[in-house]
Amino acid sequence: MPNASIALVDDDRNILTSVSIALEAEGYAVRTFGDGQEALDGLTRQPADLVILDIKMPRMDGMELLGRLRRSSDVPVIFLTSKDDEIDEVLGLKMGADDYVRKPFSQRLLIERVKTILRRSDARSGKLPAGSEEKTIVRGPMTLDPARHTCLWQERPVALTVTEFLILQALATRPGLVKSRDQLMDAAYDDQVYVDDRTIDSHIKRLRRKFREVDGEFDAIETLYGLGYRFREK
Repeated sequence: MPNASIALVDDDRNILTSVSIALEAEGYAVRTFGDGQEALDGLTRQPADLVILDIKMPRMDGMELLGRLRRSSDVPVIFLTSKDDEIDEVLGLKMGADDYVRKPFSQRLLIERVKTILRRSDARSGKLPAGSEEKTIVRGPMTLDPARHTCLWQERPVALTVTEFLILQALATRPGLVKSRDQLMDAAYDDQVYVDDRTIDSHIKRLRRKFREVDGEFDAIETLYGLGYRFREK
């Protein structure tokens, strides 16, 4: 989405400065806010196309701000979280956040997440050219809608981050075919972003956990030791 407006909310001035410079270099219009209440006031007056917000902030934290925003808006939201915020991450996704990026983070990775989420937002709102939307993938009890970034298992929603969704999409597109960790990295990350094998393993572990919260017998993602992963053919 060219010239998209982004609201950046964090009480760390260094993050506000460095991230806003990086985003503006990509052509985005960026507004910065130092806490949740200030951001809520600003976004009420002038909405943004995407919001990036810290979870832990004074006056109003990121969770409360997300809840307030969701009362009247479906604006895409990316959380900035610390290493020990996993419970908050899960809660945030269930409340309607689109993704999270853990601090300290690569600005390149954050920008790639921004681009991906804005593309999906365009698809949901019908702004993409005709015929450019990716087709819905149905595999047994699972339905993946890439354009709307939705995942259903047994007709029940599974809240996934953009990275998790892209990894699952890569596996489900060719069920039965083994995907190496390198191939899954290529599917989920820009080639300028370095991640190691353990990062993919962590994403797979979280994917399985989320599906098992819906279906305790979920076993559709198989590990082939020394090779990678595959989506089980039913």
